Amino acid sequence: MERILVTGSNGQLGSELAVLASKYPQYEWVFADRSKITLDDLETLKIQLEEIHPNIILNCGAYTAVDKAETEKELAFKINHLAVELIAKYTFENNAKLIHISTDYVFDGTSSIALNEDEETNPVNVYGASKRAGEIACLKENPNSIIIRTSWVYSKFGNNFVKTMQRLMQERDGINVVNDQIGSPTYAADLAQAMIDIVESPKWIPGIYNYSNEGEISWYEFALSIKELGGYNCNVEGIPSASYPTPAKRPEFSLLNKKKIKTVYNLNIPNYKESLKKMFV
Repeated sequence: MERILVTGSNGQLGSELAVLASKYPQYEWVFADRSKITLDDLETLKIQLEEIHPNIILNCGAYTAVDKAETEKELAFKINHLAVELIAKYTFENNAKLIHISTDYVFDGTSSIALNEDEETNPVNVYGASKRAGEIACLKENPNSIIIRTSWVYSKFGNNFVKTMQRLMQERDGINVVNDQIGSPTYAADLAQAMIDIVESPKWIPGIYNYSNEGEISWYEFALSIKELGGYNCNVEGIPSASYPTPAKRPEFSLLNKKKIKTVYNLNIPNYKESLKKMFV
């Protein structure tokens, strides 16, 4: 029986994989939170990987506090770069499979068309730079890895934009949401299923893939969809990013082109609104 290790098991994606795992009893699933897999302590991480000895690693664990990363650069790089490097090295030396999750924040946001996997990267913040360093290290240490770049992840689990909007729209009469950052949301349950579909596939084609739900929207338009589906009375106004300064700069345009993953793995990716409805069921 193949053993699948899921890192970041308490996060949005790890939690959605845990929901799906019972449908795939042919695998031995190991869900590892920070106590089982210590991404910020490399010596301990090495020992933990040897002890668990997985055949497949779904690396969902990451440092994701985008603004905080600006002042915690060393920690962000340790988790998003050096730990990934070590995991990739382990999988290569032990002939194990690795699916590593990355981000649209590896791009600078100056494109105006959906981004392909081979588009030039140019992160505009520390988080994006740490994730890009992780991608490079991952493919260097294990060229047989699969990296999935995703964007705007939300879920019934954890903290995310959708849950924040649901709360604020019930608490306040009006809110402002940036309307000049364009991309597409990703329902973590859809991405979790896509990862399992890849593991289940008879073929394993390494490299970088993009995955998000279909649709091209701003955060403001996303908020309007949340308002509509939740039936909230809150007034939602669109504002430019300049009116809502944050410690970390965000890419203005980071819509991902999903043609490669749909073609190679024959995946059917739902429109963002279809998936968003599942949050309200």
